Amino acid sequence: MRRMRVRLRRPRGTVDVASACVVGVAVVVLAVRVVVHAAAVLLDAWPVVLALVVLTGVAAAWHIARSIAAERAAAERLAVLRVTLAELDAGDDRAFEEALRRLLVRDGWGARRVGGRGDQAADVMGEHARLGRLVVQAKHTAVGGKVGVRVMYEVNGTAGPVHRARHAVVVTNGTFTRDARDWGDKHGVHWVDRDRLRRWAENGVALHELLELPARPSRFGRAA
Repeated sequence: MRRMRVRLRRPRGTVDVASACVVGVAVVVLAVRVVVHAAAVLLDAWPVVLALVVLTGVAAAWHIARSIAAERAAAERLAVLRVTLAELDAGDDRAFEEALRRLLVRDGWGARRVGGRGDQAADVMGEHARLGRLVVQAKHTAVGGKVGVRVMYEVNGTAGPVHRARHAVVVTNGTFTRDARDWGDKHGVHWVDRDRLRRWAENGVALHELLELPARPSRFGRAA
């Protein structure tokens, strides 16, 4: 079945030209009416429009100010201490734990290293006036090494009941298996892999900002 083709032709004669002019005028009139109506609606709703514009401007200014403040704070932290991934890779387990302790101190935590035999899945302990107690399990691995879900189980089992911590964190200079990340996210055990460690140690982002640690008590209980 052949499709019908619609072909437009130029107006011919006085009648066609007049008809085309009428259509054109009608279109222009309709467009003008739409514009006038839209303007009237905007005029009636100008307080709402103005409020939206002001709120948008305030929100943008707040985000810019927050970003500037974060960059300034990061620069101040880096002036105190900056540790590269190369330095963390080169050290041993004890040096890795000590570096994490120093980074916590830089971020405003009172921190001490407690790792060793019988540490019960806690290598570094941190205390913060607003955020409470934090326990860190450090896993120093060869570059490319992966931390499995069993570590998450262990930290989850001791962070609250044994150490009375609000926050539990596993930190590695390597990576985590997908099961470990998923299990940690589900059960509130925070994880810091190589990429996050770079942001913390090299770029100056505070650990509690990086992990968005809540100030309110979590399921691990109140800090002692």
